[in-house]
Amino acid sequence: MELKNIFRISLVAASVSLAACGGDINITPTVNDNSTVDNSVGDNSNNVTNNNAPEQDVEVVCASYESDVGTVEGIQAGDDCLYNDSFASKNISITSNITFEELPNGGVHVFDFALQIGADGDTTTGFEVPENGPTMTVKPGATLAFKSGEAIIRIARGAKIQANGTFDKPITFTSANAFPRLDTEGTGPLYADWGGIIINGNGITDQCTDAERAAATCNVASEGITSYFGGNDNTDSSGSISYAKIWYAGSGPRTGGEGDDLNSLTLNAVGSGSSFEFLHVHQGFDDGIEIFGGASTLSNIVVTDTQDDSFDFDAGWQGSAEFLFVQHGTVTLADGTIANMGNGGFETDGRKGTTSAEAPVTNPTIANVTVITTDAESVRDSDPSTAFKFDDEIKSNYHNVLIVKETGANTQCIRHSSDGEKEADEITFEGSVMACAAEFVGEATFMSGSEPAELTGTAKTEWFDRGGLNQRVAADADVLAADGFSTNSTSTAITIDPSATAATAGVGANYIGAVSDATAGSVWYQWVEAAVAAAAQD
Repeated sequence: MELKNIFRISLVAASVSLAACGGDINITPTVNDNSTVDNSVGDNSNNVTNNNAPEQDVEVVCASYESDVGTVEGIQAGDDCLYNDSFASKNISITSNITFEELPNGGVHVFDFALQIGADGDTTTGFEVPENGPTMTVKPGATLAFKSGEAIIRIARGAKIQANGTFDKPITFTSANAFPRLDTEGTGPLYADWGGIIINGNGITDQCTDAERAAATCNVASEGITSYFGGNDNTDSSGSISYAKIWYAGSGPRTGGEGDDLNSLTLNAVGSGSSFEFLHVHQGFDDGIEIFGGASTLSNIVVTDTQDDSFDFDAGWQGSAEFLFVQHGTVTLADGTIANMGNGGFETDGRKGTTSAEAPVTNPTIANVTVITTDAESVRDSDPSTAFKFDDEIKSNYHNVLIVKETGANTQCIRHSSDGEKEADEITFEGSVMACAAEFVGEATFMSGSEPAELTGTAKTEWFDRGGLNQRVAADADVLAADGFSTNSTSTAITIDPSATAATAGVGANYIGAVSDATAGSVWYQWVEAAVAAAAQD
């Protein structure tokens, strides 16, 4: 096999600058020639081979991008492509388009450090957000694997990610330890192996004021590797991710960083021009998907065995979501011990900063949800497995939700904080079923002096039931089908009709829960089925 155009830029010559997060960095490059190098025999310098791959003369195309000094390209190692800190790191922002192809014979793109797409900066210091920044394209079937907690993907304001797989060829973002040839410690993959995906948008977040948005000086610092998000355009597009797996992510930048807890997927003020659908987020350290403001939409998402919240909405998010499946469970660690996974199915916060007419509290419409909880406390922080937590004056409308907790000796399904009670009359369920051995955290009624006053003393069961629009059934009721994850369409316990309101508004479907056994032939059913089966292997 020939190794073409191996790595045209190395660190040996006069100093130049690359655009970088937090300022320029100096490297000393040499531009190599384009001659063909035969690397097919006896080259073990990278110590990475794919011993299980059949011998085929198929070209391995590593990703490359254009910089001020020429073309920067990954290093081929067998069927894999390696990207070291000369290609991507916390000090390099890639400002031209880049594409990751599917590699032959199960090859993967392997990153030591952060992959940052687009120039980033604070607009109060003279930085201007590009109108048309670079695009990171990931082709169907491609796998990107990361080797440390500092290894994240960061998409800057003005840049885009287009990672759109297919059902038969999903894209995978995962730990390098998922591949024995890359797992130098032999521990196998585990939550917090890498940092996850951060997308920064130009949408509206209540972490900025109206005046800052008007003056184009909204610059909210993200967690982890410092970057900035926020603006005044909730229709902005940061691209799309579909038919993709995000596994073993959600740590902090543990090498040379601040150590912030990161989510598997963070959407910072991402606008409605972006889309995120058919994702499987698995075994994350922090939240599965956390949203700070903006108006992004979610559809057909599975989150399994993430340590903290599966979905976390905050800072005035104005988007919508449909077909969300959550399952809490356990993970077997390398030493054989069992770790309980799962805190909140949903943690929903109305505000984080200063609300206004332009930046109101979080108030989404969410349809067709299933949350399957346990009776355990998460290994992350010993917080209990719950389905919903409402906080910070949140408002929201839920349609066709199924909540399941078979045992409730230690945990409950729904929790309102004191601030979460303040707008509880504007948190509504419709066409929803709760099959929980323990239903509500804390007092059985809304607290005295709560806002709005008319809910004071109202039973939380009455609040949920809404005069028969929703239903509470026994924890052992036949609400789940034999497959253990879809709603039993012939359940004898479910006697209410699904809500048609959300479907009229353009979200959801006319059945209860995220997925129904009546749709077993659908791509969505098969996506959930495959995700649940994969989670069971851990």
